[in-house]
Amino acid sequence: MSTALYRRYRPETFADVIGQEHVTDPLRAALQSDRITHAYLFSGPRGCGKTTSARIFARCLNCAEGPTDTPCGVCPSCVDLARGGSGSLDVVEMDAASHGGVDDARELRERAAFAPARDRYKVFIIDEAHMVTSQGFNALLKLVEEPPAHVKFVFATTEPEKVIGTIRSRTHHYPFRLVPPERLQSYLEELCTAEGVRVATGVLPLVVRAGGGSVRDSLSVLDQLIAGAQDGEVSYERAVALLGYTHATLLDDVVDALAARDGASLFRVVDRVIDSGHDPRRFAEDLLERIRDLVVIAVSGEHAVSVLRSLSEDQFQRMQIQSQQLGPAELTRAGDLVNDALTEMSGATSPRLQLELMCARLLLPGADDAARGHAARLDRIERHLSAGGGAPATPAPARPAPAPAAP
Repeated sequence: MSTALYRRYRPETFADVIGQEHVTDPLRAALQSDRITHAYLFSGPRGCGKTTSARIFARCLNCAEGPTDTPCGVCPSCVDLARGGSGSLDVVEMDAASHGGVDDARELRERAAFAPARDRYKVFIIDEAHMVTSQGFNALLKLVEEPPAHVKFVFATTEPEKVIGTIRSRTHHYPFRLVPPERLQSYLEELCTAEGVRVATGVLPLVVRAGGGSVRDSLSVLDQLIAGAQDGEVSYERAVALLGYTHATLLDDVVDALAARDGASLFRVVDRVIDSGHDPRRFAEDLLERIRDLVVIAVSGEHAVSVLRSLSEDQFQRMQIQSQQLGPAELTRAGDLVNDALTEMSGATSPRLQLELMCARLLLPGADDAARGHAARLDRIERHLSAGGGAPATPAPARPAPAPAAP
């Protein structure tokens, strides 16, 4: 039985934590200068490294060569707190979701009174700290304010505003952030290389999108794809089917149908989406993201490569042609319509009908009397003229009938 990726590749030093340099660098500097406080508050979205950083911080404090910013990895404390280690009696992890009451706070105070069994400090890591009740925080207040010299606290939470102010004011607050997509994708590529798995083009951007910037969630998605890989390769078709995203060829067909004003082709794509079991709302979300990319290309031109780094070269060239065919005004109007349709689909009894009505509005800019409809029609005329189509012929004025001859 294999271990999950997020456990197998859990960082063991601050240098291994990706995307959180704004937190790890100050912590390492504090460890180097021996300016360590007694309580810390780590906040941020799930899966971005709060609890992992708390464990690394405990290793740095209790290392035989420490306090140090880089654990030695060979002393008993480092070995016990390493990835897959047995744990240390002097590093206590508590889940506040199930241990957040007054009795748990009193038990923690009693445990803090005793000296460490072996290491330099007794470190209490309180996960999901926002789940501690107000009474529990009040019971801990005096201990957090003036703890014994051998006690350190690390509170980890996704909702720091729920931690009462009297506790927050006695901690050093470090906010963690979601990892940028480019950094996360390069990290996933390194893991795939280490695992000896081949990943098809376009799969990792889907994994990053599904993870939403969370390293743990992204690794869980990638682990699932690797588990179902055939012959050591994760195909794009299998990733799209498993994650529920719309295939890129379907999105290309939609955009091409809009550019050609081909209603039959557009509604055939909708029929394929429904018949294949795709969620209409997810299809609309994917279409909105494609339109956003086309708007970026239409506005930025060649410089859009620096923004859309996850696109392959052939896909970028294909989208360049699509953005030229539609134009910025029509693309922004399409984005507004798809965004409105997404709002209408929430709780709709017939999402397919909403999707088809959205496609009809996309095809008929003449029915839109608002400014965006006028801009789309004007943009289409300008593109028609620049392509050499010529202006539409205007009918000649009718000549008056000749007067009857005089008798």
